[in-house]
Amino acid sequence: MPVDHYENFPVASILLPRRLRKPVAAIYHFARAADDIADEGELPNGERLHRLHEFRAELARIAADETPLTPLFQDLSTEVHQHALPVQPFYDLLDAFSQDVVKKRYANYIELLDYCRRSANPVGNLLLHLYHEATPQNISYSDAICTSLQLINFWQDVAKDYAIGRIYIPLDDLALYGVSEEQIALGIAGDAWRELMKFQVDNARAMMMAGAPLGNILTGRIGLEMRMIIAGGLRILSKLESAQFDMFRRRPVLRPFDWVIMLGRGVIYHALVNPRG
Repeated sequence: MPVDHYENFPVASILLPRRLRKPVAAIYHFARAADDIADEGELPNGERLHRLHEFRAELARIAADETPLTPLFQDLSTEVHQHALPVQPFYDLLDAFSQDVVKKRYANYIELLDYCRRSANPVGNLLLHLYHEATPQNISYSDAICTSLQLINFWQDVAKDYAIGRIYIPLDDLALYGVSEEQIALGIAGDAWRELMKFQVDNARAMMMAGAPLGNILTGRIGLEMRMIIAGGLRILSKLESAQFDMFRRRPVLRPFDWVIMLGRGVIYHALVNPRG
């Protein structure tokens, strides 16, 4: 299920088979710890980058079959070796977190997608390896879902990100729709803003739907978990639309009733696609 700190990451949900909960938790704890280094507290940028570099050194020890120095990476090492997980996705995540320290604006959609490729897609890649489902087609579907989830998180958290100096909306899109950074700072959700965010939300939804077949390819509880993740992302987009894209005053969140709806949709979708399943 999502958690509100590392929001669109599935964390050892009750839907996951018990055998996968420890490795998923180890991946999550790594990602959360690295994310905290990049985002939390009052550390100077140089110290943040140094600590992320220390994380890279721990990954290098795992890759070299050496014992890591810290409990976090000792636990991660156990799961990496037990489940034959690739190490590169962890390095990609660290690259994205390091980028967050120094890069606060994105010139265009290509730059933003490159960031998502390293900040979000590695999570899906690792989970597919855990599921023994890491085929090229499945990875492609997963990349679309994970990038969409990352974009949804950006659009959900425009105000929160701006408060720490970041804007993930591509600058060329801001210029195209005539929206200034000052409007974001003031939380002005006028006509130009709504048109801009409708464009962004439509893109995120199309990307999610492009990856949605993965929810039916994966079977059992893993498949249901994936369908609920997809449904959760789409529900946040619907809530953004219902709020007329004024996430400054009505930041959309998933509430208990939303999870009931998502579970129902996940079951119904599978039944419609696999009537004999």
